[in-house]
Amino acid sequence: MNGLKGMHHVTAITSSAEKNYEFFTFVLGMRLVKKTVNQDDIQTYHLFYADDKGNAGTDMTFFDFPGIPKGVHGTNEISKTSLRVPSDAALDYWVKRFDRLEVSHAGIKEQFGTKTLSFVDFDDQQYQLISDENNKGLASGTPWQDGPIPLEYAITGLGPIFVRISQFDYFKEVLEKVLLYKEIASEGSFHLFEVGEGGNGAQIVVEHNTVLPMARQGYGTVHHAALCVDERTDLDEWMDRMHSFGFQTSGFVDRFFFGSLYCQVAPQILFEFATKGPGFMGDEPYETLGEKLSLPPFLESKREQIEEMVRPIDTVRSTIHFEKEYK
Repeated sequence: MNGLKGMHHVTAITSSAEKNYEFFTFVLGMRLVKKTVNQDDIQTYHLFYADDKGNAGTDMTFFDFPGIPKGVHGTNEISKTSLRVPSDAALDYWVKRFDRLEVSHAGIKEQFGTKTLSFVDFDDQQYQLISDENNKGLASGTPWQDGPIPLEYAITGLGPIFVRISQFDYFKEVLEKVLLYKEIASEGSFHLFEVGEGGNGAQIVVEHNTVLPMARQGYGTVHHAALCVDERTDLDEWMDRMHSFGFQTSGFVDRFFFGSLYCQVAPQILFEFATKGPGFMGDEPYETLGEKLSLPPFLESKREQIEEMVRPIDTVRSTIHFEKEYK
């Protein structure tokens, strides 16, 4: 069967779509490539940030469920999302930028021989920047060409997700026997797995933790992570494979921008399998990507109702000239 390619996207929950847009656009310099709604809960925004053209493997996406409480970090959660930058020098740039913009961070550290910079946003959502300096494996994306970050320092895609788990032996078996990852390194309670071409874009870091209380989902936490496959036929094969191991799945779900299959692979750990395409360029021009409320065809008849339910957010950037910020 056609194996997993690596990361496709990570979907998290925010307390404020507006503040989230400001943070990702003006602080992190990622491009909003789609402003749409949660297809299963149409009163909820779904914002997609990615590289310049919205390539699979570069997307960080957010729901803003109305009235949801703050999440609690703990064990049995997708605990941190990595974002790739081109070099170690880029991390030095980001330390200065975070200090200037008062973004809380932990300084540059090294894990599994790679330099990283962990930070949090206004919701206490956990992230790290990871350097591609010595990376080999799955290629990253193209930085947002017209954004505020100099291209040599800009975010290019997704790195490893972190999964904090109490039943490590079980989850290792799922990764290796079911999803066909390989464990390639360990440091203390952290274990590094990779799939396909490997490298930062095709890795998962698993932390064995039986000390922290159970995590509770809410804003500031990850909702699910998506793993990349080539096309629809691969989803069918993965659905059969998951069923053969006794897992329940959602069955095929047409998300219009890509095809999906969902499966809870461990307590509170939801993985999605998602196709590379068709992508985000089909219904909006490149120049104004993400500026209007985009709805898949099966929701277009409800546009008036949806626009009354979700407050307007100004995401127009084609009229803004961003000077590259070298600090």
